[in-house]
Amino acid sequence: MDINITGKNMELLPAVQDYAVRKLDKINRILRKILDFDVELSQENTRSPQQHFVAQVTVNANGTLLRGEERGQDVYTAIDKVAVVMHRQAEHYKGKLYEKGRGTSLLRGVAPLPTTPPPPPEPEEIPETMEVNVPPRPKVVRTKNFTIKPMSIDEAVDQMELLGHDFFIFRDAVTSDINLIYLRKDGNIGVIETTPRK
Repeated sequence: MDINITGKNMELLPAVQDYAVRKLDKINRILRKILDFDVELSQENTRSPQQHFVAQVTVNANGTLLRGEERGQDVYTAIDKVAVVMHRQAEHYKGKLYEKGRGTSLLRGVAPLPTTPPPPPEPEEIPETMEVNVPPRPKVVRTKNFTIKPMSIDEAVDQMELLGHDFFIFRDAVTSDINLIYLRKDGNIGVIETTPRK
């Protein structure tokens, strides 16, 4: 298991690195197949002193990603908080694996998945006399890279929940197509399937 620790806008002292390793190593006792930890510790100029330090952790557990981010008034507090979050996620994931081994569906009680996404709403017509204030277009400020592994919809839903996102991109294990699942406002799951251009 590799623990990769990087610092951003701060000096990464050996004592801080040792503390992070010691805290995160406890997660390895819960999940035996952890391949690596990516830990980013950063310092930000925020108004609240309790938010100055950020600890972000991504765990690769044999292809399944667990992620947590917490803030604190010092780097040790941020590490403590994110370690608690990651420990809880690891326990949750381990429980999912146990349920899956017993043949219990991860989608128990969830409505059937739609085969096609709902049509987009019709755009509203704007009267010619009405002024429209268009907000500035948002900028791309961060790019993330991750490997897409083949998985079933059940596994993709599980991964989305573990990451705490409301959408997830994955490669369908049967068709090899790149698909997207998303959490609908009604609490159910939607699937967007891609089709290659002809």
